[in-house]
Amino acid sequence: MYSRHTIHALVLSAFVLSLCVTVFSEEHVQQPLPFPAELVAFQPCKDNPVFQAGKPGDWDENIRERGWILYEDGVYHLWYTGYRSGPDEPRLLGYAYSQDGMHWERHPDNPVHREGWVEDMSVVKVGNRWYMFAEGAGDLTHLLTSDDRIHWEDHGALTILKTSGEAIEPGPFGTPVIWHEKGVWYLFYERDDIAVWLARSEDLKTWIHVQDEPVMNRGPLAYDLDMIAMDQVIRHGDCYYAYFHGLYPGGKPREWCSAIAASRDLIHWEKYSGNPLIRDDKSSPIVVQTEEGYRFYTMHPAVYLFLPAGR
Repeated sequence: MYSRHTIHALVLSAFVLSLCVTVFSEEHVQQPLPFPAELVAFQPCKDNPVFQAGKPGDWDENIRERGWILYEDGVYHLWYTGYRSGPDEPRLLGYAYSQDGMHWERHPDNPVHREGWVEDMSVVKVGNRWYMFAEGAGDLTHLLTSDDRIHWEDHGALTILKTSGEAIEPGPFGTPVIWHEKGVWYLFYERDDIAVWLARSEDLKTWIHVQDEPVMNRGPLAYDLDMIAMDQVIRHGDCYYAYFHGLYPGGKPREWCSAIAASRDLIHWEKYSGNPLIRDDKSSPIVVQTEEGYRFYTMHPAVYLFLPAGR
């Protein structure tokens, strides 16, 4: 038989242990990531599309894939890919600007980069220089830099290594998305639209996988079950948010859509339960932060603007 003091000590120990387990559990239970309305609730602009291909015969009589918009000092800057109809026509870089993000003026010297294939670009300004990561011929990601947004120098295709130091397998790696934080560059890319991988670099020369497994996969829901590619990463509050596009399997025509996911570490991503944000074959989404909040643009098959819901 236990004494009264022994029983009391055992009960007290069990109580303290239960408190510790409760605190430990609460700290380690994964809380759902927030998806604030300003990042997911948008309504179409009545003037859509706000930017589209040129006239037949123009160098940009077709536009395709993801363009990019930066809002700087009250001006919207758009880079986009244009090309003529026909086999093996090169994809060239165009530039346009706007005071309101709806009415655009093409640069008179378009295409502003004629030396090589440029599409699916992601642009960031660091210091006084603009860095563009874009697909070149063969869907290989290139780095281009500019000191004025218009004249670009192509530094060639990136070299991406596995965690072991070996080069990744030969083949296309495209739809680059760049994130720069605390002196480190993070590159998200897809291969054949089956998944998204993440590599990092501190010198823009050597890119090494954070892990060799993808950080974002297709599915499990239908909207991105066939194909997936990331389009943009932003930081909002305590989380990172990735806008991406997915493809429904089968059907004619196949329907691309726009969606969002959240992460606290750039590696583990949670897709929004309300995906897709935009259907109707409008994809390659990015958001642009302005004084009035976020604007949502889709770049495929023309540029469509979606404004904050309720405004």
